[in-house]
Amino acid sequence: MKLIVGLGNPGIEYQFTPHNLGFLAIDRIAEQYGAHVSNRRCKAQTGKANIAGQEVLLAKPETFMNLSGLSVRELVNEYAIDPAEDLVVIYDELDLPFGTIRIRQRGGTAGHNGMESIVGALGGTQEFLRIRLGIAPDKPVRDGAAYVLSQLKKSQMVAVDEMLDAASEAVKTALREGPAAAMNRFNRKADGGPAENA
Repeated sequence: MKLIVGLGNPGIEYQFTPHNLGFLAIDRIAEQYGAHVSNRRCKAQTGKANIAGQEVLLAKPETFMNLSGLSVRELVNEYAIDPAEDLVVIYDELDLPFGTIRIRQRGGTAGHNGMESIVGALGGTQEFLRIRLGIAPDKPVRDGAAYVLSQLKKSQMVAVDEMLDAASEAVKTALREGPAAAMNRFNRKADGGPAENA
């Protein structure tokens, strides 16, 4: 089984904020594959789907972002998940331009509290697939923490919609063809240049 985790904060007040793009991506995947992410297991809302011929567990931790690792660790243990092979985490990335998507097989957390929590809860391993959704604003912001918890603007929703579809397609590509194929396809520069595998 593959475990696809989207990061975010529970609660209607956080639903449409940049920090909740991971949750929104899980919702989009569930919608496209006829899944219902409504079961409560391991401190998360979960639902099963079949994607690219593989059984997948979709999960949205309910622990709040900074404690995401508590839920992910329980899910990994409960379903005997090998993070390096079977875990995919989808989350917002303040260091990437708004609307872009990047895939990595390993690496640091770039100060993302949810990712730091997961890495810590999994014993320090950084060997798992990440799908990062860019949320950097056009102009620099003084308070990044306030920005990621602010409401998304109507002018951003087209880019958000496209990014969520891309995240769903990236998951399908990674499961069907492997992470390298997904990185080659989705890590392209905006100018159409060569793929970035970073």
